[in-house]
Amino acid sequence: MIIKNLFSGKFVDRPNRFTVTFQRGNKLENAHLRDPGRLKELLTPDVDLLLRRALKLGNRKTKYDVIGVLKGDLWILINSGFHSDIAADLIDSQIITEFNGYYVLKREYTYGKSRIDFLLANENEEKMLVEVKGCTLVEDGLASFPDAPTSRGKRHVEELIMAKEEGINASILFLIMCEDTIEFSPNFKMDPAFSTALKTAYQNGVNIIPYVFKNNFKNESLEITPLKRVKINFKN
Repeated sequence: MIIKNLFSGKFVDRPNRFTVTFQRGNKLENAHLRDPGRLKELLTPDVDLLLRRALKLGNRKTKYDVIGVLKGDLWILINSGFHSDIAADLIDSQIITEFNGYYVLKREYTYGKSRIDFLLANENEEKMLVEVKGCTLVEDGLASFPDAPTSRGKRHVEELIMAKEEGINASILFLIMCEDTIEFSPNFKMDPAFSTALKTAYQNGVNIIPYVFKNNFKNESLEITPLKRVKINFKN
């Protein structure tokens, strides 16, 4: 995936969950931040941001969207609006064993009390539910999810456990946007309820797939490419 027409700015403040104030030249502007996480380890004073003018303004209060942030010398995607398309491309690529032979039948599929990101199918009419989570918290090579408590995420995991018990294949795909990741772990310290549910899901046969991506910024474009799958550590 390539995200085009980007420009850089300096992070100034995050006045609320979905708004970032940034500096561009001598001017302060606001941008929409489409990421539910805390991002405290990424959004630090004067850090470089990648931004894009909103494609459709409508009734929006901001003219720009936050796309990425610089961590050291690595760009990190922090816009969850791209996660579905990134995941779809990864599924279509067939580079993940669990998805071999499957194709996307429907996005935003209602199951139980949740909307699961994907319903897949194969030529044998077998179905698979896939929930996608973006992971940006990476410290010393360890990617952790979540970086803020998520009751919604826990419900998704529980729905997939139920699907597996009913004979439907189920997977949770973690998109890790930091290429120096070595290992993945649920964040027991931040959200023990979600983390315990994820461990239970793994023990009950739900596929847990942490996949790392490389983000390369060049010529006003951010290119996002699959890099590697990493192992899971369930130690808390």
